[in-house]
Amino acid sequence: MDGNSRWAEQNDLSRDEGHRRGAKNVKTIAEYCADWGVRYLTLFAFSTENWNRPKDEVDVLIQLIGETLDNELDELDQRETRVQFIGDRSRFPASIQRKMLECELKTAHHATLVLTIALNYGGRWDLTQAMQTIAEGVKSGLVEPSEIDEATIERHLSTCNLPPPDLCIRTGGDRRVSNFMLWDFAYTEFYFTNLYWPGFLKDDLYLAFSDFEKRKRRFGSRVPELTKQVLVEHN
Repeated sequence: MDGNSRWAEQNDLSRDEGHRRGAKNVKTIAEYCADWGVRYLTLFAFSTENWNRPKDEVDVLIQLIGETLDNELDELDQRETRVQFIGDRSRFPASIQRKMLECELKTAHHATLVLTIALNYGGRWDLTQAMQTIAEGVKSGLVEPSEIDEATIERHLSTCNLPPPDLCIRTGGDRRVSNFMLWDFAYTEFYFTNLYWPGFLKDDLYLAFSDFEKRKRRFGSRVPELTKQVLVEHN
C-alpha cells in the first residue's frame, strides 16, 4: 500500500497526515475484502528497509502501528477476523510487541478473514531465517541435506500457514515487489495502479478484482484455475 507521502503532498497535507490517512484506509479496504468473500488478506505495513527512512518518520509509523492495534482490535474481534503478524518483531518497542501478541491471542479462534500484517518483514529476511533454521537441523543431525525440498523450506517460512497468494495489488505507481514474499509470489498475479494508497477506494478495489477474474491461471499446465486469496502490498 504505497504512496502515503505522495498523496499527502498532492493534497497539501503533512507526511504524517498522509500516513494516518493510509492507516485509516486499511480498515476500509479490509472490510470490503471481508464482505466480498476474501479469506486471506496480507498487508505490507513496514519493511526491513523502512528503518532507513528519517527517524521522525519511522517514529510516526511505529506510533501509528500501536494506535491502530489499540483502536481496531475490538472491532476486528467482533467481525471474526483473525489477526497475525509476520516479520522480525525484536526491533520494535516491547509495548508494540505486547500489542501484537494480544491481537493474535484474542483473535486466534476466528476464520472469517485471516488478516496478516507484515511488520519489519522482507522476503530475503524470511528466506534467510528459514535457511538458518534448516541448517541448524542439519548441523544437529535432525535433517539430512538430501531430505531438504520445497516443502521443507515452506515449513520454515513465516508464511507457512498461508496459502500461496493469488493476487498482489500494488498502489503508488511502482512496478516491483520491493522484497515482499519472494518465495510465495511464484505464481501470483499482479495488479499495479498509479493511485496512491489513501486514494485507493472501493471502486478501485472492485476494478482490481474484476481484472483478476478475467485472467486465466494455468500454473504451468493447460488447465486454467482460480483461487480466492488477495494480497495487498504495503511499503
